Amino acid sequence: MVDVKFAYWVPNVSGGLVVSKIPQRTDWTFEYNAKLAQTAEEVGFEYALAQARFIASYGAEYQLEAFTTVSALAPVTKKIKLIAAVHPGLWHPGVVAKIGATIDFISNGRFALNVVSGWFKGEFTIYGEPWLDHDERYRRSEEFIRVLKGLWTEDDFHFKGDFYRINGGWVKPRPINNNPHPEIFQGGNSKAARQMAGRVSDWYFMNGNTIEGVREQIQEVSNLARQAGRTIKFGLNAFIIVRDTEKEAHEVLREIIAQADKEAVEGFGDAVKQAGSSTSEKIGMWANSNFEDLVQYNDGFRSGLIGTKEQVAEKIHKFHEIGVDLILGGFLHYTDDLPAFGRDVIPLVRELTSGRAKVLV
Repeated sequence: MVDVKFAYWVPNVSGGLVVSKIPQRTDWTFEYNAKLAQTAEEVGFEYALAQARFIASYGAEYQLEAFTTVSALAPVTKKIKLIAAVHPGLWHPGVVAKIGATIDFISNGRFALNVVSGWFKGEFTIYGEPWLDHDERYRRSEEFIRVLKGLWTEDDFHFKGDFYRINGGWVKPRPINNNPHPEIFQGGNSKAARQMAGRVSDWYFMNGNTIEGVREQIQEVSNLARQAGRTIKFGLNAFIIVRDTEKEAHEVLREIIAQADKEAVEGFGDAVKQAGSSTSEKIGMWANSNFEDLVQYNDGFRSGLIGTKEQVAEKIHKFHEIGVDLILGGFLHYTDDLPAFGRDVIPLVRELTSGRAKVLV
């Protein structure tokens, strides 16, 4: 059985991973993130995901750009895979293919990409980019991924789509990590997102959710991938709070919510609710998120990785049994909580998953 993998949200934007005024032992600067990445790979994390933000939102006043952040992390790390988030529409896939191949070359095959179709309208309109309808954003993202794959794997790639045209393109040097190309991650919860994942993505990221909610997504997207003659892996977002007692962990959660930045949370909610409610089936990301859910901006509290190290390890194991291949974690105090998770929880998860098979979905 393949072990569950662990990733962490790179705190490359100010304000940490919660929209709260609670004090945090977390920083957004590069110097801090370089040390954090080194610590993360030492304690068992396999991936680091840099967020993509361009203007202030939900309290994230300062942002380090994702591609340049992971390219700078590459020479100061040795084995952790570095995922950069990217918004089609703000970037051309040919440019991203070249940048990605370069980072992959510099990092000796450790580059990966998270394609984000977009929920923050302002980030497009301030640059004069049209804000497409929900399903059109996913159609553009699918073409974006098809172009990336073609440029990364072919010597004379041609593509004619509704959003992109490539007239005999290529990338040299090709990515080192060509199995057959760098891993491509994708999020989203709508029908359009799930269908796109089944057709073109290597990984499907899910917002925080219950066991039942996660199982439903895995079953549907797995079936869609099989219909396309493919397989796909699954990552789950979670905000992780591990303390000596369950009571202490939940007290931390209550304090995060009690000190929530109400104005910022409501502003974030206004921006993202349309991402779910604009779909005809009303099941897009954040469509059913309440105020408390939105304090962690990818529904991370809903995954329930809050408690003692034993409780959190057991919950991760249950997610792994139903098909979750990767846990994407955010923390309150990255300085302390991330290394403690690697030291105390990851070994427990490895013990639980050793020799036990995943439940078929």
